[in-house]
Amino acid sequence: MRPDILFPLFADLTSLKGIGPRLGALLKKHTGGHVIDLLWHLPREVITRQAIEGLAMVENDSIITLNVTIARHQPPARPKYPYRVHCQAGADSLTLIFFHGDPAYLLAQLPVGADRLISGRVEIYGSQYQIIHPDYMLPVEKRDEIPTYEPVYALTSGVTSKVMRKAITGALARVPSLPEWLAAEDVKQRGWPSWHVAINTLHYPQGATDLTPDSPARARLAYDELLANQLALAIMRRSGQAGPGRAVAGDGRYRDKLLAGLPFRLTGAQQKVIAEITDDMHNERAMLRLLQGDVGSGKTVVALMAALNAAEIGAQTALMVPTEILAQQHFATLQSLLQKGGLIGDEVNISVVVLTGRSKAKERRAALEKIAEGSAQIIIGTHALFQADVVYNDLALCIIDEQHRFGVEQRMALASKGKAINMLVMTATPIPRSLMMSAYGDLDSSRLTEKPAHRQPIQTLVTRQDKMAQLLDGIKRKCQAGAKIYWVCPLVDDSAVLDLAAAEARYEDLQGIFGTDRVALVHGKMKTDEKETAMQNFINGPAQILVATTVIEVGVDVPTASVMVIEHAERFGLAQLHQLRGRIGRGEVASVCILLRAENIGEMARKRLKIMAQTNDGFVIAEQDLALRGAGEILGTRQSGLPELRLADLVAHTGLMQAATQDAKTILATDGRLKTKRGRAVRVLLYLFGRDRAVQNLKSG
Repeated sequence: MRPDILFPLFADLTSLKGIGPRLGALLKKHTGGHVIDLLWHLPREVITRQAIEGLAMVENDSIITLNVTIARHQPPARPKYPYRVHCQAGADSLTLIFFHGDPAYLLAQLPVGADRLISGRVEIYGSQYQIIHPDYMLPVEKRDEIPTYEPVYALTSGVTSKVMRKAITGALARVPSLPEWLAAEDVKQRGWPSWHVAINTLHYPQGATDLTPDSPARARLAYDELLANQLALAIMRRSGQAGPGRAVAGDGRYRDKLLAGLPFRLTGAQQKVIAEITDDMHNERAMLRLLQGDVGSGKTVVALMAALNAAEIGAQTALMVPTEILAQQHFATLQSLLQKGGLIGDEVNISVVVLTGRSKAKERRAALEKIAEGSAQIIIGTHALFQADVVYNDLALCIIDEQHRFGVEQRMALASKGKAINMLVMTATPIPRSLMMSAYGDLDSSRLTEKPAHRQPIQTLVTRQDKMAQLLDGIKRKCQAGAKIYWVCPLVDDSAVLDLAAAEARYEDLQGIFGTDRVALVHGKMKTDEKETAMQNFINGPAQILVATTVIEVGVDVPTASVMVIEHAERFGLAQLHQLRGRIGRGEVASVCILLRAENIGEMARKRLKIMAQTNDGFVIAEQDLALRGAGEILGTRQSGLPELRLADLVAHTGLMQAATQDAKTILATDGRLKTKRGRAVRVLLYLFGRDRAVQNLKSG
């Protein structure tokens, strides 16, 4: 149970003075819904407001604070012109400019003849000094209200800088005095402040250096976050391995049948990884293994072999995926593989069921019954798999697919549905070592480094958006040759609504060119049956072009698709582009991915697209992505499941990550149940960073 001392920090944002329901909703979407989320919303830079006496030595585009006398007001001659207020600063003149200014308000704030403190960014045109929309306009006696060093925060529509600062000031006032969870000698040796001092320093910085990754305050908070994460991972792993273990060692009868019926040979990498997983499952210590395999490397067959090992002893496997469309895709793939292996029928019948949040009541009841009685050996689903009403007969193996969509808490929730659960987490997004440690700690890892022999490399081309006419001519030729084509619409301002609008507009355009029956549409807002109909129309029907949002990013497997167009590719991260591209090149036909970009793009976007054109190796791409943009982009946005590190930077804090991993091991080795004075403080740390389930899973060991 969360300690009482933390309750003020986990109160709703609307409990802060001045944060009503409307503003609270805006902030919740931007930062998170609790008071503590404001503390984790660090400034992105610091403004230094230089107090000056006159303008003679001021440089263009500098931020100043200056005492002026209001000389006269100049209302606009025409509606589109700005409102001007002319001021004197000794012998120097300064003009304040307001677009769409309210004359009554400005006259009240800046009465002629009054002295005022003005602070803002000064611009110099010829010999004229001006400030457009000053940040501060105050009577001289309120000088203390203008900070010398002012933090600047990332904002969202409807939230001003003033509102954000006020909200964060209110949050800081709630910060309690917390016990020290770090060893005193470590804090002293590193020159770090206390947690309380550190969080205040970052929100009340005394210069830009306070925000740099290696500053004492930032490093301290980064380490706290990394330590909490590594402790949660270590506890999760230990809790899965504590107590009496269970060897899952089938006799091979189902696996042998599957291999005999497959229309292809396993790669050497698949055979090696299957052997590693089998050895783990035979061990009485519960497995926790990460399987990294580039798109199209054959992870599904590996996962099925592990599930059949469990089925051979009468146990069950849960396969958790991030989306309903991927759950249905896996169901179809596994059914096909089992059918080829003769594992569906009267003599042998491996039953696979699907359970998602959108399952109809009758289907859900039937699935729950089969799961509870044990007649369903493989259960595929989304977050629905670990809901309270899902009772497994004998769950022995949990497989997490596209693990970057799930966090530690969700993996632990699913693992809690059985005893001594073996866990296999899979990703098609190769993860650099430092990121892997942040997601899993020091765990066992396997890699699929080969692709099936029949698969051909994908050619990737980059072209400008203004070449659309030539592109459409090429698409027509591909359609005439019978190709199936993905057309991925762009990310728009991080808005699902605008993403959908862009997809629908492109869908209508392409229907007008190719015909209504030749173009299908899939997006995340469609009902399940509508998505299934559209996908089947694309896979087996007359539709040759599937217009989609990034709902197709993971798992969708259409071997006949050989062309992909990604609009405004410069808006996507490298890892996401690689995931999207992985939807083609899954058959024996040569495939091509066309990255459409805007005419004018930034240097970083240009580098990303160049890397995509040069390599199909996901591990190379992952390392390049980390080097170019840091961990945040690779880990994804808030809905992704790799731990959302809001204080730590895995590029800058690699050394701290390694130290935190070792510290977590030492803490649990010497105080496994966190009962000592420091152990109790560490419990507070875990709750502070939302690792509640880790505390609940503490066991002796």
